[in-house]
Amino acid sequence: MNILSIKKLHLLSLFLFSSLGLFAQQGWEAGPSLGLATYFGDLNTSFSLRNPGIAGGISIRYNFNNRLCLKFSGNYAEISADDAFSKNTFEKERNLSFQSIIVDATAQFEFNFLPYTHGSSAEFFTPYLFGGLSTFYYNPQAEYQGQLYDLRELGTEGQFKGEEYLAFSGAYNYGIGIKFDINYQWSLNVELGIRSTFTDYLDDVSTVFPDNDDLRRSHGEVAAALSDRTLGDDSPLSRTGRQRGNAGNNDNYAILNVSLMYYFGSIRCPEIGRPGAKF
Repeated sequence: MNILSIKKLHLLSLFLFSSLGLFAQQGWEAGPSLGLATYFGDLNTSFSLRNPGIAGGISIRYNFNNRLCLKFSGNYAEISADDAFSKNTFEKERNLSFQSIIVDATAQFEFNFLPYTHGSSAEFFTPYLFGGLSTFYYNPQAEYQGQLYDLRELGTEGQFKGEEYLAFSGAYNYGIGIKFDINYQWSLNVELGIRSTFTDYLDDVSTVFPDNDDLRRSHGEVAAALSDRTLGDDSPLSRTGRQRGNAGNNDNYAILNVSLMYYFGSIRCPEIGRPGAKF
């Protein structure tokens, strides 16, 4: 073999190793998450964080390279709020409360600020931004005389039977996170995601007080009681047509979670020659 052939073989080897090094950054990750959830809307206009609920889920991520990723996740969250804790006079007299579980499915693109390479001692962490879409199920409930009632079917703002708001909705999902290696296979991700929803009924509150007598006739005594919980016997707040919520702003919820991710990576030998590679 002559010198020219040896040089060509050497260049071809370098090209193959470089190409394989790029593909080695591709691959799937999966793992569980645990965290906290909170809600922002008509029953939490001050963005209070005093009533966090538990959250958890499972995620699957595909790494296109060391900068771009696509992640799918399924999440469970519990949210709640209570006017009794508000410092706003109107909200305190309105005296509404709710709790709900949320089950969402989310797809999001992620951009790593820094090159992130599994198993590298130099590229082992990065902050990241993400954005995507979520679809979710929710079911606002409230307690009355020691029992929890589903609010959607009660038409608390005068909705006719069969015309209540849907139990499913969607949201824009966006936020920030940081990921770092524990070792080649395992990494920790800390992520804060905001769901800007397409509904104003996470809390069952959006528009105005209905005619309570009509509501009592159409949906029953419990519906009337949970629609109007204002303090005082003759509160002017609850008169028919008076403001109950703000229909101009949709509700939001946020999830802060920690994920433990397992990387189903490819063979590590292509990383030979990569600065900071672990052997």
